[in-house]
Parts: sequence; structure tokens; C-alpha cells
Amino acid sequence: MRIVSGINKGKKLYAPEGIDVRPTSDKIKEALFNIIGYIDEKSLVLDLFAGSGNVGIEFLARGAKYCYFVDASTKSLSFVKKNLELCKFSEKAKIIQSDYCKALVNLSNMNLKFNYIFADPPYDLKCSGKIADLVLTYNLLAENGLLIIESDKSENVIDNIDSKVLKYKEKVYGRTRISLIELLED
Repeated sequence: MRIVSGINKGKKLYAPEGIDVRPTSDKIKEALFNIIGYIDEKSLVLDLFAGSGNVGIEFLARGAKYCYFVDASTKSLSFVKKNLELCKFSEKAKIIQSDYCKALVNLSNMNLKFNYIFADPPYDLKCSGKIADLVLTYNLLAENGLLIIESDKSENVIDNIDSKVLKYKEKVYGRTRISLIELLED
């Protein structure tokens, strides 16, 4: 696992090992950022189910202003902290230990609007649809903000979409589905 582009390009990141951990592969990360394109330097990012912080750190390496890293696991967040220190991004990040539902409520209460929200829950949780609903219900996306959910290809991320306010696109890479939900201007 490495930083694909931007500051610290090629730098290897620390990652927890074991069957409970499934970091986003460099191949999928590179494909995702090719789809996203330019990252504005004012961008606020949320890395939900952060794991090692791999994707949030990639956003920072590509110029994002600040990233919130959320994970329920103390062990995972220790890797996020090590990787932020390794890349000298600690001052551009906040680490939050919490389950995703509570974190989304708390972030909403702080009136935060994210330009990018990346969620990579464990595939067996099958909570991608719930994540999309909560993000939209709590109004956590900035105008033209992008919610990116990595899930198992068999999981249906969103059933009903209001095409007037949202744009939905997905790509499948092997076993992985990347769903992109964009909040359009009013």
C-alpha cells in the first residue's frame, strides 16, 4: 500500500494485517482518483471506516485542505496516526474513534459539509445503503460534494435516487463496487 500521486508519491504506508482488514488496493485507489480528477485545495474530506487512513491520506497528498478519519478500532486508528506522522499530515487531520452512525450525527451537529466522503465498511456489514441515507439525511455533503462508497459488488448501494439533486455512477473492479453519489447544485 502506497501513496499513488501527489506529495509523498510512492511512499509506503503502514497497514494492519489480518483477515478483518481489507485496505483499498492501490489499483482501485488509482482508478478512483482518475475518476475524481483534480482535488481543490479547499476540500474537506471524511474517511469513514478509515482503517489505515490510506484513502484519506491520498486525498491530502493530492492537495485536500483537511481530512477527518473515523474508525471504531483503536488499532486501526493507531495506523492512521502513524501514517499521518510518516507523511507529515498530522496538522491537516482529525482522528475520531467512533462507530459510523454516531460519527455522522456528531459531524452533522458540528455543521460540517464535506466535499468528499469516502466510506469503506467491512463487506459483511452490508451497510452501504444506510451510509448513503445517513449522509444525505444529515446533509453532510457540500454542494457538488461526492460520496464514494466501496462495497462488495453484490451489494446494492442505493435503491431510489432523486435524479434532480443527485447523480449516481458506479464501477466494478473484480469483487469491489465503487459507488459515486454527487450532490448537485440546487
